[in-house]
Amino acid sequence: MYLTDKVKNEIFAKHNKSGQDTGTAEGQIALFTFRINHLTGHLKKNRKDFATERSLVKLVGKRRRQLDYLIKKDINRYRAIIKELGIRK
Repeated sequence: MYLTDKVKNEIFAKHNKSGQDTGTAEGQIALFTFRINHLTGHLKKNRKDFATERSLVKLVGKRRRQLDYLIKKDINRYRAIIKELGIRK
């Protein structure tokens, strides 16, 4: 499996204040981005996998909602995570 506990812990440790805190918006956005990148690569090879395509669209929506929340709460944190992950609106 591509998303093991070790990989998750590395993502959360890199993007959170503490490694154990999995609820921060930055950590969730980073995890969604990792999953989105993985599914995008899968869909490039398997164009007709419509279930995965639907999952990808749902993940993008979840990430978008988290980013919208972060804009409302703290624009500086939003700008930092966008720059760090290479996401743009």
